[in-house]
Amino acid sequence: MRGSFAGCVLLCAAALCAQRNNPPATAATTAAKAEYVGSEVCSACHEEVVTAFRKTRHQAIEKASKGRWEGRTCESCHGPGSRHAESADIAEIVSPSKLPAPRENSTCLSCHLNQAPRAGRVAAGHANNQVACGACHTIHPAPGKALVQRSHVGINAQCSNCHQTAWAAFQRPHTHPLTQGAMSCTDCHNPHAEGAAGARRVAFGNEPSCLSCHANLRGPFVFEHAPVRLEGCSSCHVPHGSVNPKMLTRAEVRTVCLECHADLNAVTGARAGAMGAVPPAFHDIRSPRIQACSTCHRKIHGSYVDRSLRR
Repeated sequence: MRGSFAGCVLLCAAALCAQRNNPPATAATTAAKAEYVGSEVCSACHEEVVTAFRKTRHQAIEKASKGRWEGRTCESCHGPGSRHAESADIAEIVSPSKLPAPRENSTCLSCHLNQAPRAGRVAAGHANNQVACGACHTIHPAPGKALVQRSHVGINAQCSNCHQTAWAAFQRPHTHPLTQGAMSCTDCHNPHAEGAAGARRVAFGNEPSCLSCHANLRGPFVFEHAPVRLEGCSSCHVPHGSVNPKMLTRAEVRTVCLECHADLNAVTGARAGAMGAVPPAFHDIRSPRIQACSTCHRKIHGSYVDRSLRR
């Protein structure tokens, strides 16, 4: 029994070694045997595609690759095409648009990796949701189409195809001017990689977005308003649009303020109704002159001279 068991073990080990040394033929190993034939061979069947591609910025790969892809730009993405040219079988060529999103993105990033911060990686939301580069970029654009959208209107139309809830928010009365074509989604968002998770909720984490336009609110201030520094603009404002003036989260300024400053809401006694009061309490919310906090506290984002943010 012991001898037969040892023999089985040896046979299994031998079989595993043979499998490692001679792996079964797969599509990947078969494709590896193909050879490069050059873009001229591709143009015999795909003349319109090759001609249009030569007018795009991707054609520069011939010079940028220092001769590696000279004369075979098509195969830089689609892989060696000799077997496909012989059989005309689509299974014999790599089609990035039909690959899973991570593999398609890795094809693009083989050239674009670590380029400018707005294009050199795919991370954050789009990566987590398996969005491929080809979902936004038309690699083989039709006549009149662009590889990358540049106009505000074009970018917004492209983003709104998926982000319909956000686009609906821009139809509200008080919004940033995206629907007028004066801004685009990429003015605030980097589609390839946002900052670290929660970056906009830490000190100055919203600089690349809100403060790139609202630079007068950047600070640093001598007397800071804590939410501006620690929580970001969205603690009081709805960036995609609101039914409230100034894109506030609440209909009235006082209700926005009282979300934080309502710690002394005396229900009974001498200070009944003095919400947010600090002794001596005169912030009686029932008085019309007290109901708009920003009437007195005008420097609500921060002040250089007044601790109470009044000037």
